Amino acid sequence: MSSPNWIAKANDLNLRVRNFVDGHYIDEKPDTQRINKRSPRDGSLLYSFSEGSSNDVDLAVANAKAAFDDGRWRSMPLSQRQAILHKLADLVENHKDELALYDSLDVGKPISNAINIDIAAATGYLRNNTDLADKLLAPSSADGGNFSFQLRKPIGVVGGVIGWNFPLSMACTKVAPALVMGNSLVLKPSEFTPLSAGRLAELAIEAGVPPGVFNVVHGAGVIVGAALADHRDVDMLTFTGSSATGKKVMISAGQSNMKRVVLECGGKSPYLVFDDCVEDLDFMITDIVETSFANQGAVCSSSTRLLIHESMVDKVLPRVIAETKKLIPQDPLNPDTGFGAIINEAHLNKVLAYIESGKKEGATLITGGERVKVSTSDGSTQGYYLNPAIFTDVNPQQKIAQEEIFGPVLSVLTFKTEEEAIALANNSCFGLAAYAATTDQGRALRLAQNLNAGLVVIVSTPTPSAGGFADLGCEPHRESGLGAEGGVAGLTAYTVSSSVHMLA
Repeated sequence: MSSPNWIAKANDLNLRVRNFVDGHYIDEKPDTQRINKRSPRDGSLLYSFSEGSSNDVDLAVANAKAAFDDGRWRSMPLSQRQAILHKLADLVENHKDELALYDSLDVGKPISNAINIDIAAATGYLRNNTDLADKLLAPSSADGGNFSFQLRKPIGVVGGVIGWNFPLSMACTKVAPALVMGNSLVLKPSEFTPLSAGRLAELAIEAGVPPGVFNVVHGAGVIVGAALADHRDVDMLTFTGSSATGKKVMISAGQSNMKRVVLECGGKSPYLVFDDCVEDLDFMITDIVETSFANQGAVCSSSTRLLIHESMVDKVLPRVIAETKKLIPQDPLNPDTGFGAIINEAHLNKVLAYIESGKKEGATLITGGERVKVSTSDGSTQGYYLNPAIFTDVNPQQKIAQEEIFGPVLSVLTFKTEEEAIALANNSCFGLAAYAATTDQGRALRLAQNLNAGLVVIVSTPTPSAGGFADLGCEPHRESGLGAEGGVAGLTAYTVSSSVHMLA
């Protein structure tokens, strides 16, 4: 089956970004500040839209609160809410070409990844959270004739603020648990990647979600995001973004109405390669490169620090370099592209500044790190492209080893002992994920116990079996966030409990 002509599809799109409130789009206001979005693939003006305001947030929150208070959604039987959200997942699959194209255009990610990976992730979040909801059972007990039980209830109006790297799937990480547990939602997508959020809300209405339950307000974080964090009628804020902004969210939540917060923030994840890793290194090398450079490095759980046992450097590093050199930046709308564009010029310059800091601080740039020109179908070379970079001779205290770059930059360090490896891995203010290659099961358990990471992945076989991870959720450590996302614990965060004692 031939691939669609994605460039032609993109040219046929009429791209509009508008707020979605109470079940319909809100017309843009004249004479408002506008946000211009440039295409990552060719630098052209892709679209522009009206900057959201605190008044827009007030309107969306008022509708969400009204929808919650009158019970149009929360009073539905859980089975009915589950059926509607499963229908929403079906609609996302049915419109996968359209939604994937939005995210590819907005982010600069390869269209093949958007359609084969991101759509599956989005529908997976919708279905998994929906299916877990009826497993969130409350405890009960009887003591001397008195009966006690605990109710789990929706928390109210949820504000969701998401980053730009996975627009659709990240939206679904907020939409699915918030809605299946009976809450109303006001979602603020990134101002850099707003296209798919409104369409998702529109599909939710088609699936049967009542108007007012799922609303979308567009705009900058300092305006719209801050208004949600400060709003006294928002009962919970769930945020995905930088640690610096996450700290501001915590302050706003405390100073307003002490709203609940769930934060998934930055990361600087290590990948540890021990001297007892598998002899067949093929999968491990591929895994290192994929976890380091997926989505052009714009993944909060990317393994941006590669820690190699000193006896394994000559076996591992040359192959990682060779595999990385295969990641050639190309037009994201080419179906054969595996490595796309950086989201915008400002972020590209930020990544380049980190690369320069690495060189100035004494690290050795052994491959990549330069901006490249990529010709798109119309001959443009104005897009934002960068060859993935690898540094050696990295001091653990250097900026490139400590700060989240959110781009394709890998720092390589070495260690002698397991204790030194753990110390290096934990030498970070973050604690989102960690990866390790070892065949020693005792060591694997020690790593799980001692690594500061909410997600620990152990590679212990040259050919792992096919399949995904069980949805156990992930609770970030340190400055990577607060509260769990995913699994039963993630659903629980979108509820409040009442302990009820019935005296005989």
